[in-house]
Amino acid sequence: MPEVTDPLLDLVRRHREPVVVQTVRSTVAAVISYVVALMLSSEPAPLTAPLTALLVVQVTLFATLTTSMRRVNSVVVGVVIAIGFSSLVGLTWWSLGLIILASLVIGRFVRAGEFVPEVAISAMLVLGVTTTRVAATAWDRVLETLIGAAVGLLFNVLFVPPVWVQPASEAIEGLARRMRDLLLALGDEVRGHTPVAEAAARLHEARQLDHDIVQVDAALRQAEESLRLNPRVREGLLYRVVLRTGLDALEISAVVLRTVCRTLTDLAKARTEEPLFPAETATALRELFTHMARAVESFAVLITTQVTTNADEAEDQLVKELAASRAGREIVAHLLLDGVQEHPRQWQLHGALLAEIDRILDELEVEKRSERLVEELDRQSREQREKYPLVEKLRGRLRIGR
Repeated sequence: MPEVTDPLLDLVRRHREPVVVQTVRSTVAAVISYVVALMLSSEPAPLTAPLTALLVVQVTLFATLTTSMRRVNSVVVGVVIAIGFSSLVGLTWWSLGLIILASLVIGRFVRAGEFVPEVAISAMLVLGVTTTRVAATAWDRVLETLIGAAVGLLFNVLFVPPVWVQPASEAIEGLARRMRDLLLALGDEVRGHTPVAEAAARLHEARQLDHDIVQVDAALRQAEESLRLNPRVREGLLYRVVLRTGLDALEISAVVLRTVCRTLTDLAKARTEEPLFPAETATALRELFTHMARAVESFAVLITTQVTTNADEAEDQLVKELAASRAGREIVAHLLLDGVQEHPRQWQLHGALLAEIDRILDELEVEKRSERLVEELDRQSREQREKYPLVEKLRGRLRIGR
């Protein structure tokens, strides 16, 4: 039966998406900056202000701050270059080429970032006016740029962008669900005879996880930026580290899971006329993959849960499933060893399968996760102290004073 969607619910759901939020915020900020520029600038159509606001207003406050500084920097540098050239030469084909070359080179030196072309654009627009209006046009352009940057910055300060932790958490949980489904499919695959085409299809699904990881990483980077300099968040660093280290563990597990699928595919190619494993071994493997699937899902819930009660429940469930997986792994190891002693064919693939299972279980281990969190928090704190020594020195004096 087809799913019935409520248009109102769909609209409410979509208004929280980053693309929708970015579109609305950029439009409002651009219109406000244009109105302000009309009142303060002598230009009849000060379009540089709304253009700057469009470029400055980003989906996170941190991106807005960094973008506004680079944008203003690029425009001011371009205007200064144009004023210098206008006092020496007029607008000719060779002076145009020279000013473009100089602007692009200087833009690299002043660290304009992605706004290096804006240095040349500003210089060309100013140089293109008549000599008598060069200075006026130049400073009007600077004024409009400052207006657009200021409006965009104030807009994001007064109306703080949302924190995008929830979309990143949902993306991580979606990745874990796909890994869970693949592990459950592998549990069904090892029972009975497995055609090579079926094993290859599982391997293709495992390779698709690489694409999923890229998308999850992009969502997590946006969430990390939204936590920086955001007054709504008190422990932004902790949230960033928890999600990042958790995704790293899932990414490594996904890579190893792809290797598991590769091992089973090689076994299917070598055993085209017989089952992959004896019935008892296949049953034990299926139970092991089931516990591992639940462990992956519990791990994702643990790293994305902000509520203490739910986090404790997820951790208890993870510990339980990991313990069951360890016990199941020992049973499978003994059964595989007995089978190898009777039929030594492809024994190296059996060993590889056990090693891959061990690696996944190690990545999901609770103690290893805690060690990663401590190491990453220490590294982040050390980098902050090295990057901002004066701030750290001031904090130390304040602590001594207290």
